[in-house]
Amino acid sequence: MSSVEHFILPDLLAMCPLDGAKNPHYERGAAESRAWINSYNVFTDRKRAFFVLGSNELLVSRAYAYAGHEQFRTCCDFVNVLFVFDEFSDDQDGKGALATGNIFLNAMKDPNWDDRSTFSQMTKVFRTRFLRLCRPKATARFLKHWETYCASVVKEAELREANTILDVDSFIALRRENSAVRLCYGLVEYCLGTDLPDDVFEDPTFMEIYWAAVDLVCWANDVYSYDMEQSKGIDGNNIVTVLMKNNNITLQEASDYVGVHAQKLMDRFISAQTRLPSWGASVDSEIARYIKALGFWVKGNLDWSFETQRYFGAKHLEIKDTRLVTLRPRERPAELDIDSDVE
Repeated sequence: MSSVEHFILPDLLAMCPLDGAKNPHYERGAAESRAWINSYNVFTDRKRAFFVLGSNELLVSRAYAYAGHEQFRTCCDFVNVLFVFDEFSDDQDGKGALATGNIFLNAMKDPNWDDRSTFSQMTKVFRTRFLRLCRPKATARFLKHWETYCASVVKEAELREANTILDVDSFIALRRENSAVRLCYGLVEYCLGTDLPDDVFEDPTFMEIYWAAVDLVCWANDVYSYDMEQSKGIDGNNIVTVLMKNNNITLQEASDYVGVHAQKLMDRFISAQTRLPSWGASVDSEIARYIKALGFWVKGNLDWSFETQRYFGAKHLEIKDTRLVTLRPRERPAELDIDSDVE
């Protein structure tokens, strides 16, 4: 960590005019999913505490505020599985991250595949829930995004091993994939019961909206999580670090840059909707619902980031008001608790 002791967050909430809400099935679905993930006993004590403080189910409640109970519960299960994978792949090299990611993909693609690992058992339960309601095109896109996600997580692990910081454009391309935001957006169609035509996802205007929504979540997560990540020494996979290194700017200037860029992304997300072509009334209606759901994700991510202790610890509400982040000291290796029970 540098001699800098604090920085001011950009006011991302102020520049977000999108709707937010909380899923009415939150209490029941969250309790069910929390009990389910805990039944696998995958966490060391420290990671379990981090899991609880993160309140993944509350993020799901904000991001999928419109989902029915079954869909909400399944989304909770997936985000919890994703948390397990993300937390432990952070501690793996490229080869280890690839092996863990392939467990998920194999278990999702082949109901008879089983390596008897805890992660595969968790995945099989999610698979049953997901495939019961998800439709063909949406399922194919989801599985494709997982392949891309795993490849990008492997790349992230390799960069971490080599202590390499990418240039800005290369990082943005990687971050879009290793953030898992595209996977989470893949659950939108599952929750809505839609199956958008593939050519919708090939349309440049639709994808302008889509990528703006992806980047809005990625950039917000990075600036919010920067302090936590720098304290653990894993801030190489963060746009704030990338901007500082590549543009030779200060931490505060990088944070300000995130704010300016986020405003451009929000403007793009909103304005591009007026330029969408038509696919017919029925498909247009489904697209409108999908885009509104992306907006719930963008706004929900911002709200959740200050409702929990995941990024800002016990001072999360104070930091929401002041936006002043005081940098934590770098943790010693013994404090990182990198061992896990996941096999």
